[in-house]
Amino acid sequence: MTKCVNCFIPYQDKAQVNQTVKGLKESQLVSKIFLLSTDAAAEPVEGCEVVHIESLKCTPAIKKIAERADSEYSLIYTKESTLVMGMFALERMVKIAGDTGALMVYADHFHIIDGVKKPSPVITYQKGSLRDDFNFGSVLMYNSSALKEAASNMDVKYLFAALYDLRLKVAQKGDFVHINEYLYTEVENDTRKSGEKIFDYVDPKNRAVQIEMEEACTAHLKAIGGYLKPEFKKIEFNQGNFEFEASVIIPVYNRIRTIEDAVKSVLMQKTSFKFNLIIVDNHSTDGTFEAIEKFASDERLIHVTPDRKDLGIGGCWNLGVHHPKCGKFAIQLDSDDVYSDENTVQKIVDAFYEQNCAMVVGTYMMTNFNMEMIAPGIIDHKEWTPDNGRNNALRINGLGAPRAFYTPVLRDVKVPNTSYGEDYALGLNISREYQIGRIYDVLYHCRRWEDNSDASLDIVKMNGHNTYKDRIRTWELMARIALNKRSK
Repeated sequence: MTKCVNCFIPYQDKAQVNQTVKGLKESQLVSKIFLLSTDAAAEPVEGCEVVHIESLKCTPAIKKIAERADSEYSLIYTKESTLVMGMFALERMVKIAGDTGALMVYADHFHIIDGVKKPSPVITYQKGSLRDDFNFGSVLMYNSSALKEAASNMDVKYLFAALYDLRLKVAQKGDFVHINEYLYTEVENDTRKSGEKIFDYVDPKNRAVQIEMEEACTAHLKAIGGYLKPEFKKIEFNQGNFEFEASVIIPVYNRIRTIEDAVKSVLMQKTSFKFNLIIVDNHSTDGTFEAIEKFASDERLIHVTPDRKDLGIGGCWNLGVHHPKCGKFAIQLDSDDVYSDENTVQKIVDAFYEQNCAMVVGTYMMTNFNMEMIAPGIIDHKEWTPDNGRNNALRINGLGAPRAFYTPVLRDVKVPNTSYGEDYALGLNISREYQIGRIYDVLYHCRRWEDNSDASLDIVKMNGHNTYKDRIRTWELMARIALNKRSK
């Protein structure tokens, strides 16, 4: 059997790589094993070549890998923990790569957390899978010719974004194939819950990393025709005949513990214009309906129960937005969150006129149930810039809160009838043509508690959410590429 795989393994010390190297040597396909070390005095390992790098995430490291990629395939392992390949796993990866012509293959696997072995399925890569934290697992098998070509075109020296830059450049030339078979076992060191991981990209300490990721993604969008210049449609704000300047819309289902706080935070708002509150109660059964009715004497409150029973959060939004009493601007508030003070609605409406935008996104603070600040604290989404925000939006997994919309545009676009990702889909769609305004004052307290929809998801649900968001990105990317072709 032809030796056709070179393996590149992070190397801290012999104890860390011994089992990994031993397992790889058992495969007749392995040609060479390179140990990637940040220690210039790293101890040699028999049968392996030590390659000195600054970090696996930097561009010079990728170029060093490419220089040594002289077999048909190059396996890059991205973790500094033990890797155990399954029986004939390398053979399977090579066969699938050969049969499909894939430029990179990756696989489902097992991970070990606190000594317990658990399945870790991953999802299929799409054209819109542009998140820099897309989970391929830790074993990436590249076609070496494609890897070398991509590395030769890496003309920006990144400290953090090199692996991301590599896979984007390879993806421009061909397909990635997900092998939905469990082909290896790794040790998982990140044991945080899903609700903690999802905010990594907005954590201030990761800002330098995010700047590089944005640069790499923007270059990729330009290469594939998906980049949009900072040119936007102007809005006159004179469509329709609205009785109210603004409406706060709260979709709710079984939030007896939080809905009263949310309602109070709206009704305390001070504005120079007429506003109302539209609550779409999606057939609650826990007393939420009765809690809302406590405020029925306030004429600003419109309490709606849908006739139909197939609505998600997005469907409830559609019902609220198309209500005849909906205002010129529709402003979001989740049923377990609250506005930070009495000026939120005024600030949001002012921002529409000042920034001439079809959507406004504010800044929020993460809190516990008692509204005490928790990590990562204030989420300001500074990755959104007027010039490049709508391009960078294709890379990140959310746009922030609270969100507000110019109602005629929202009525035209309409909200996807889902209960996850509907707000992100709107942001991508609207930003294709219109500017999205930003407010960097804290407008909103976002409560994290056990009943949040994404507080602690199992891997199947998390994969479902990520697949849907990647699909949203794919549709939007296709639309933008088509738009650019038409405008030429």
